[in-house]
Amino acid sequence: MTTQPKRPRDLNQWAKRMVDIATGEVTDHEPTPEEQGKSARAVARGKLGGPRGAQVRAANLTAEQRRDIARLAAQTRWKKSD
Repeated sequence: MTTQPKRPRDLNQWAKRMVDIATGEVTDHEPTPEEQGKSARAVARGKLGGPRGAQVRAANLTAEQRRDIARLAAQTRWKKSD
């Protein structure tokens, strides 16, 4: 994955970067996922994670499974460290 270079601190380097952008040698926009070689479907699936993914998982668990997970989490949280 190519990263966007940071803005140079040196004034001469910054001026050179502005000239490169103006002449078209370098682009001044964030590359899209497609430009980075990622498929649009993979990007869409990646956005499904996080809080929404946890809600979907919790909806698919039975009450007993949720209770077991909560019990294990509480035991881990209150376990004495040696």
